Amino acid sequence: MTATAASASAQTDIRRELGLRPVINASGTMTVLGASIMVPEAIAAMAAIAGEFVEMQQLHQLASEAVASATGAEAGFITASCASAITLAVAATLTGDRLLAIERLPDTTGLKREVLVQLGHMVGYGASLEQTIAMTGARVVPVGTVSMARDYQLDQAITGSTACAVFVVSHMTVQYAMLGLEEFCRICHAKGVPVIVDAASEYDLRGFLARGADLVVYSGHKFLGGPTSGIVAGSRALVQAAALQNRGIGRGMKVGKESIAGVMAALKAWGRRDHQAIRARERQALDLWMQVLAPSADVHCRLVPDPTGNPLDRLRVIVLTSSHWTARRLADALAAADPPVMVRDYQTDLGYFDLDPCNLHPGEAEKVAHQLAACLSL
Repeated sequence: MTATAASASAQTDIRRELGLRPVINASGTMTVLGASIMVPEAIAAMAAIAGEFVEMQQLHQLASEAVASATGAEAGFITASCASAITLAVAATLTGDRLLAIERLPDTTGLKREVLVQLGHMVGYGASLEQTIAMTGARVVPVGTVSMARDYQLDQAITGSTACAVFVVSHMTVQYAMLGLEEFCRICHAKGVPVIVDAASEYDLRGFLARGADLVVYSGHKFLGGPTSGIVAGSRALVQAAALQNRGIGRGMKVGKESIAGVMAALKAWGRRDHQAIRARERQALDLWMQVLAPSADVHCRLVPDPTGNPLDRLRVIVLTSSHWTARRLADALAAADPPVMVRDYQTDLGYFDLDPCNLHPGEAEKVAHQLAACLSL
């Protein structure tokens, strides 16, 4: 991107040109809001390759090397989204590199087709994990109950028809009494069952493979700051089998050269990112919001760490029972403000919402503070 183009982009808010509300994202890396702010390196790479022709197989190979370098995997593959990555990773364990089997999916005749998932990991993220897996023709086999999974339940669920097991890392899973990743992998690997980790919105690009996963899938457009995309990383044989699904059910999930180049650039930028400085800026926003809300008789605030161990805190805004507000009404009032402030509101039924500072543009922390004060008459 030229300096002139970058300057014009900074001065023009395309949202207003399109008739969209210019919302402030105090919710986090949420797909419903566009996920994240794309890093400049990814934008530049996408613009640079958009008008050029390339040999796509060669580009995919370079992307595989970039993913491997960033994650410690043997190989990697880029697809349309993390949901696509889950589907293709599961399909890889069903078919391997057998082309006829790939072409026949979702017909799984003659294939192992059972996929084990702890019931407390059976999440929805705009669609259900179960459907994302079932698109391959596989059958999900729940392990344990919604509140507990034990080692024998996983071990005895493995049969001659088991193709793989999926382990979900997410704030939406049950956060207690589930099998941990190491134990999950140990039990599965003892019977030759590969483990796929869904780590869509996780900072840790290396730890899940190091802890035993065979494949890990990530979102390319959440914390990484790339374009809308999914990343499959892990065993070379399974990654290659996932990539081959583009000859079958994965055809509608393929990505173009722009997305591949954007993810490659985002992966390189991730390695150079000053994470400590980012945390410091986020803490400044959190401190400002706590200061603004401190005099309020309607809410109580406290910092909460990320439930899956990502290195960030959020501000939990707890609406007091003595207030005329409810958490839902206050979240809605902020969303209706000008500019709209979108909070992390999926637990308002419990009496609170969270403020996440990870996707703010310069000056937006102050705008959030202003809207909080205005809504609560502070």
